[in-house]
Amino acid sequence: MRTQRQVVDYALQRRALLADVHSGRVGTGAVCDASPYLLRAARFHGEPTDETCPVCRRDRLTHVSWIFGDQLRHAAGSARHPDEIDAMANSHDDFSVYVVEVCGTCTWNHLVLSYVTGTGGAPDSRPRRSDRRRTAAE
Repeated sequence: MRTQRQVVDYALQRRALLADVHSGRVGTGAVCDASPYLLRAARFHGEPTDETCPVCRRDRLTHVSWIFGDQLRHAAGSARHPDEIDAMANSHDDFSVYVVEVCGTCTWNHLVLSYVTGTGGAPDSRPRRSDRRRTAAE
């Protein structure tokens, strides 16, 4: 697994928003607004957590990781399982990952974490096919 760089934790922002929701200053309709696409991504690509939803307190939260980066081409903007992200980090230059928590019951969603991962522009540690042929021929 590659290291995560430029990590941003949104816990303080989340705590402030939840305080506003629980005090009545912000309605649940304003924060429980996950799109059908996000809910579907949570179902198929999400990673279940042990944390209960802070709004409805009925369901467990799911973390969905979204990837973005020029090097990813067609994969950019898609949801991926953390295992897939680790594999991609070994073969792609830097790309951004945004982790969103989602409740499938009340549709609460909030950005939890963002970070950059990837090779950092370093060459791949595996020898290329042409290098392997040359080494075998020598």
